[in-house]
Amino acid sequence: MSVTDTPATHPAPWSVSRDLPPYRGILAVDAKDFTGRPAAEHPSLTTVIPQLVGQAFTRAGLEQLWRERKFANNTGDGLGMGFDPVALPRVIHPFLNELQEVLTDYNIHATATGRVRLRVSLHVGPLPDSGTPGDGNGTPRNDTHRLLDSRPVRAILAASSESITQVAAILSQRVFEDAVLSGYTRRHPDHFIEVPATVEGKNFQQRAWLYVPAPSGNLYDRRILGERPEGEEPAAAPETRPAPAPVPATAPATAPAVSRSTTTINSQGNRGFLNNGSVEGGQHVSFGAEPRDDARGAGR
Repeated sequence: MSVTDTPATHPAPWSVSRDLPPYRGILAVDAKDFTGRPAAEHPSLTTVIPQLVGQAFTRAGLEQLWRERKFANNTGDGLGMGFDPVALPRVIHPFLNELQEVLTDYNIHATATGRVRLRVSLHVGPLPDSGTPGDGNGTPRNDTHRLLDSRPVRAILAASSESITQVAAILSQRVFEDAVLSGYTRRHPDHFIEVPATVEGKNFQQRAWLYVPAPSGNLYDRRILGERPEGEEPAAAPETRPAPAPVPATAPATAPAVSRSTTTINSQGNRGFLNNGSVEGGQHVSFGAEPRDDARGAGR
């Protein structure tokens, strides 16, 4: 290999000061349950998803942004792209809402691919964009795809109605601060749910924000995301009852020593039968009566 054929190199990190790459908004899209679809549907989905996303950009008045997308790639079950970050507020709204509407219309008549429901992630950061190989590669892009695969956005789309909710989006903390908290988008901060974004098997955890254009079901129940609502107590410990008292040694000779067991079924009927001691002479069953306070164990 001659000197002229030697690959170009760049200074090592922290070795020299240099200009930052341009800031780019990054959008990634992924289809729900793509790998679970029949293989015959995969080629159609690979074509349909970019078409649907493009339609949503056009309906949102962002056709030029779609045409001029940066370092775009088709991932088969979705896509990734960069764009001018000045458009972030309009990508949050109205684009995400238009994507919800486009998918709703498509799913009414979908036959070749079945329903298409999408997760969307949005992030922003410095990425190379000079028209050369390697454009778009960097930590912000990696984090965008980690957000897309994170547990909260997967869980919230899976828990919603497939007839109503077609899009679930997750925004990075940076996007939320720059485009939502700043007031530049037509979505109030209360439209978003703060979540810890984690990915199973990956060393990744970031603060992020969920947004669902068309909520359905109990999407605002934090237990869907694996959290215990504030103030909710953990499950009570199993009830411990005192051991039965021993039979007196001076029991009358005419009556055999018998330890009768009392079984109580509470009014909720969810604890079943509970025996106190051995049963030699039968047992008494009472319905609807709660045990007296002095007989209740700790943990109730």
